[in-house]
Amino acid sequence: MSKKVAVIMGSDSDFPVVKSALSELKKYGVEFECRVMSAHRTPVQACKFADKAVENGFGVIICAAGMAAHLAGVIAGHTTLPVIGIPMKSVALDGMDALLATVMMPPGVPVATVGIDGAKNAAILAVQMLAISDNTLAEKLVKAKKDMENVVIEKDKKLAEKIAEL
Repeated sequence: MSKKVAVIMGSDSDFPVVKSALSELKKYGVEFECRVMSAHRTPVQACKFADKAVENGFGVIICAAGMAAHLAGVIAGHTTLPVIGIPMKSVALDGMDALLATVMMPPGVPVATVGIDGAKNAAILAVQMLAISDNTLAEKLVKAKKDMENVVIEKDKKLAEKIAEL
């Protein structure tokens, strides 16, 4: 049985960004659960979720949080699963506060961190992690890379045509 991905948001206001991760997971056929939990407002629930994540069939946990952005670190402190942090853009510091809070973890508590609002990349990274032991997912990733390559090649051809017309 394939492992699931947990996608945890610090607030439901993160959903407009996080939904691209959910769409990407769905595209690869990866089962997921999406929840709202806060490192500060619901710390007990967040820790319990992380403590039981392996037992509940998860293989990777994605955490999206802004401002102080402690969610990914708190979750990582309570599980042996890989945790991917999505720092969310904020009004005050454009997400730099969340980026630094997510990426600057102490030794022994790593959090893989994608760019600010990088939900799609978080999902792809989660799929890549699961694909280490899932050949079907690995094949889907190979196809996706080839598709991206073909799109760029086609754009290059169209650009060459435009330049020839000058």
